[in-house]
Amino acid sequence: MKAFFEGIQYLFVNILFAPLDFLRRLELVTWFGANTINWIFMIICSCAIVYWIKQLRIFDDAGTENQDTTAHSFLK
Repeated sequence: MKAFFEGIQYLFVNILFAPLDFLRRLELVTWFGANTINWIFMIICSCAIVYWIKQLRIFDDAGTENQDTTAHSFLK
């Protein structure tokens, strides 16, 4: 049973966390390089929010948005 848990430890520490260890070492060299993944995620989320707001505006301008308080059956 001890070998099973040591195998799990090896998997996570030496294989799955290797990219994070690389980013930790990279941060000592360049902060911007280490945070590139964060910037990419922020750009993706910003684009998604802008798209969502545009879609909300399209439905609001068309008048198809049901803003009645009884729009959902559980609010009756």
